[in-house]
Amino acid sequence: MTPANRLAALRGWMTDHGLSACLVTSADAHQSEDCPERDRCLAWLSGFSGSLGRALVTAERAILFVDGRYQVQAARQVDPTLWQIAHLHDAPPEAVLRSFSEPLQVGYDPMLWTVLQVQDLADAIAPAGHGLVALAADPFSDIWPDRPAAPKGALRQMPNDVAGESGAHKRARVRQHLREQGLAGWVVTRPDDIAWLTNTRGRDIPMHPVPLSFAILPVEGPMVWAISEEKLTLGQVTPDPDIEITPPERFLARLAQIAKGKILGHDPNFAPQAVEAAIAGAGGTAVRRDDPVTALKAAKNAVELAGYRDAHVKDGVAWTAFMTWLAKAVPAQFEAGDPVTECEAADEILRLRRQQDGFLEASFNSISAAGSNAAMCHYAPKRAENVPITPDALYLLDSGGQYVNGTTDATRTIAFAPVSEDIRRIATAVLKGFIVLSSARFPEGSFPHHLDALARAPLWQMGLDYDHGTGHGVGHNLLVHEHPHRFGKRANPYPLLPGHIMTIEPGYYLEGQFGLRIENQVEVIADPDTPGFCRFAPLTMAPIPLALFDVGALTDQERGWLDDYHAQVRARLLPRLPEPARDWMMAQTAPCAG
Repeated sequence: MTPANRLAALRGWMTDHGLSACLVTSADAHQSEDCPERDRCLAWLSGFSGSLGRALVTAERAILFVDGRYQVQAARQVDPTLWQIAHLHDAPPEAVLRSFSEPLQVGYDPMLWTVLQVQDLADAIAPAGHGLVALAADPFSDIWPDRPAAPKGALRQMPNDVAGESGAHKRARVRQHLREQGLAGWVVTRPDDIAWLTNTRGRDIPMHPVPLSFAILPVEGPMVWAISEEKLTLGQVTPDPDIEITPPERFLARLAQIAKGKILGHDPNFAPQAVEAAIAGAGGTAVRRDDPVTALKAAKNAVELAGYRDAHVKDGVAWTAFMTWLAKAVPAQFEAGDPVTECEAADEILRLRRQQDGFLEASFNSISAAGSNAAMCHYAPKRAENVPITPDALYLLDSGGQYVNGTTDATRTIAFAPVSEDIRRIATAVLKGFIVLSSARFPEGSFPHHLDALARAPLWQMGLDYDHGTGHGVGHNLLVHEHPHRFGKRANPYPLLPGHIMTIEPGYYLEGQFGLRIENQVEVIADPDTPGFCRFAPLTMAPIPLALFDVGALTDQERGWLDDYHAQVRARLLPRLPEPARDWMMAQTAPCAG
């Protein structure tokens, strides 16, 4: 089917079901950042392949909503004769709907839209006379020929000595919290929460080691886990005695049985609208709360933290070997007429990671971007395009790995030749912001958005900014983007405490010209010198190549931080590196403080 035929098929389905408009989302029922092919309905419909987007389709218009990360990518991927592109935050679907003068019946899938999304949409469009209609059927089951089947990846048991705590003990801690809150149970809708609660990891989505499933955790009685038995059988995983397995298609019905006359909690930011409807329909009470499982999971225990540190040393070995190879290969192969390509570079970092003990897979598809491609924050290299990395352009690699004891994510931007003064000034401002946030001292319990401006301030002084968050949480052999913590301009009401894991990743992007970003993963620690305050300890152990930056423009304090960081990198990596990589690292990490 052509893009036009797909759009026509959806419009035909809408007509058959009495709808004047339909909302489509990139999300699956779990609000996963990356979905199985079966659930990539927005991508199938529009051609846009980014991780976050929504669409509004009427008889006459089709509008794709994406955030700042994806404006350039969306313009390249969708047919402009079929689709308009709008900014997801500046002109969201509800704002566009209010511009329609005729009342509309707007269909949505209640398993794909969250409780809060539906409430906010309904409240926003009601004054214009529009109404939301919860669909009883999935339109894409009817209009998408040869739609892929739901994945059934084998489960993997995570040993307690790697997790640092048994699944039974974790569930007991959550149940105690629920009792204190006066709840009879909790509806678990996030697969990474379920993985944490059960000490299992899944293989339903590459690079996202979570089991796609739902669960209900009553205060009394077994946890009900709505998951295909086949996933457990394939992985030879035997659930704990206090876990009841039920088929996924029975989840809502089983929820209704448990909810009758009970008060059950759920997180309205992630729970499908269908969950709240099932509880209410059974005569239960649905209470909206922050997810206690997510909060407990974010606070890493001592065993998990030790695992992160070990994984990052191994990852640092791969990064350093990669940058050593790249520094030589890019100019040499370009001169020989056989330049290194973006995909070859991504293959090389993966090859080097595979040499590390305990490496499982990448934690996301590497953003291997040369020149102007790096201006797209979430660029994906394509083998068919075979884009070369040339010595006269910047090269950005954002890449990470899944290890048995931790998840990694780092970014380095590399210059192979002198850059213009403008690029040098901008890159140095990014580096300064990176160092300022990395070296910050802050009161324990500060919110991430309180600190975000520290990374942006040097760019702001130049009248510049970047349109993405400054950092995110990272799971323990789980999701590389872990809820709930985010550095960004928007409020993030989740306090930073010792044991939390974050990334720090400021950048700058000029469409059609270049992009640059620096990213380290960090651990929140108690400040040993100031009671009641915290600091960040670096987890990422990879040199920051300095050819791109004006080190002389850094303050003494900033140069001191950089030297201290590189001293840590040398101490941890030198014993593990082969000689060529040792020599390259020593040259790149030479002290710069004068």
